[in-house]
Amino acid sequence: MRWERGEPKLLAHTRILDLQSVPFHHPKRGVRRDFVIVDAPDWVNVIAHTADDRLVLVNQFRYGINAFSWEIPGGVIEHGEDPVLAGTRELLEETGYSGESARLLASIHPNPAFIQNRCHLVLVENCRLTAPPAWDPDEEIEVATLPTAEVYARARAGGITHSLALSALMCFEPLWRARTPGSSV
Repeated sequence: MRWERGEPKLLAHTRILDLQSVPFHHPKRGVRRDFVIVDAPDWVNVIAHTADDRLVLVNQFRYGINAFSWEIPGGVIEHGEDPVLAGTRELLEETGYSGESARLLASIHPNPAFIQNRCHLVLVENCRLTAPPAWDPDEEIEVATLPTAEVYARARAGGITHSLALSALMCFEPLWRARTPGSSV
């Protein structure tokens, strides 16, 4: 049975998300509980595929894990911004790459247990370096292009651990395999 949501109470406001305490009531059991919900803007992650069958990856320091993380370009979608346009913007800002035929692969919930937002997975094809990166003040990014098969091998070996990057790779893999006869990873 669906729980009934009450009015949220703001616990903390930060520059990247809000924490809310949200009361929920179960109508049949009469149970009421407060749950902590992360209220964050939607995100975008980009599979940037080059004409010579490479993927654009980024390696950057991640404060949450206190370590570097290999992943795909991505970031926060501005309020009202189209996810595909946000993806092409983030790709250009983080890597200096742009491409053609940008399209939405999927929209997923990063963790529906306590985060309300969505992450939009965008594919940009025929990518090439067209400009210098324009990083945010807290970003320092190593950009690399690797053969697509090598990226999948790296992911399977635990060299890519960002769950949203892995989700995007999972969505792209059938498309890549369909146009790459004999690909084995």
